[in-house]
Amino acid sequence: MILYFLSLALFVMGLYCLVAKKNIIKKVIGIVITEYSINMFLILVGYRDGGIAPVLMKGMDNSEIAAGSVDPLPQALVLTSIVIGLGVLALMVSICLRLYEKYKTFDMSEIKRLRG
Repeated sequence: MILYFLSLALFVMGLYCLVAKKNIIKKVIGIVITEYSINMFLILVGYRDGGIAPVLMKGMDNSEIAAGSVDPLPQALVLTSIVIGLGVLALMVSICLRLYEKYKTFDMSEIKRLRG
């Protein structure tokens, strides 16, 4: 149960970084922390104490696997999320570098000409 609270604390800390900080790099770090907390929560949802891998082997019955196996779907979702998160992180860092090249600062309040 304490791991769920840790996941929630990480999520709140990431949201705080997104809302309260003005530095773009700190906002990127907040997004990464939020993403990791969501991944941790998904792993916790799929965890079963004493669970086995959901693989059917010779001599096993389907009911044995269904009763004691862990849920593989959250694990697959987290693996996919990690790969997508890495691509998004690379894109965010490249955008931050381009902003720094143009405006010579990472502070959002000093970037006056950034309008969309």
